[in-house]
Amino acid sequence: MTRDEVLVSAVDSILNCDEKAALEVAEEAIAEGFDPVDILAEGFSVGIRQVGDLFGRGEVFLPQLILSAEIMKKVGEVFDAVISRDSAEKKGKMVIATVEGDVHDIGKGIVISLLRTQGIEVIDLGRDVPTNKIIETAVDVEADIIGTSALLSTTLEGQKKLEDELRKKGLRERFKTMVGGAPCTQRWADKIGADAFGEDAAEAVTKALYLLGRG
Repeated sequence: MTRDEVLVSAVDSILNCDEKAALEVAEEAIAEGFDPVDILAEGFSVGIRQVGDLFGRGEVFLPQLILSAEIMKKVGEVFDAVISRDSAEKKGKMVIATVEGDVHDIGKGIVISLLRTQGIEVIDLGRDVPTNKIIETAVDVEADIIGTSALLSTTLEGQKKLEDELRKKGLRERFKTMVGGAPCTQRWADKIGADAFGEDAAEAVTKALYLLGRG
């Protein structure tokens, strides 16, 4: 397949919630020597954004959204195996989690995969993660960045709570913080005092590298 054919097939596999096709496309892309970052950013992540848009318009339902996200995770694992094998020097370490009370992690897998392609070690704590666990892990692993995702407007406060707790514990200057998620905005990041906001996976990588002094 050509690059364009791979990208189209990647998008279609996510839109159709076809795990078998998605994994086959990922393996084909690797076998053909295509850039994992390019295929993830311009193919699979485009598909998951389109599913999210369809969900927002009521044209697909929650089960399809969740299934697409699960397929994205598995695709990310396929690429991660190659990325970890071929990765260059480690540029930094990042703890990432979906905040407490939020059980969605749509899109987080693609962010993690892209971060790893850039030599950033990522510790993924999953979803519905208490603030104290995020902080304790960041301290234990000596992280450079803490990234939090909130997919619901009702759970955005979890990102503010993290900033508040870091200050309360005297740890705010020890870490850079990044926020993201559908309801999150630059204005919100500024309001709570986060160091960066990533609107999508590609921007999250750019911002993370900047915070690590590599941008």
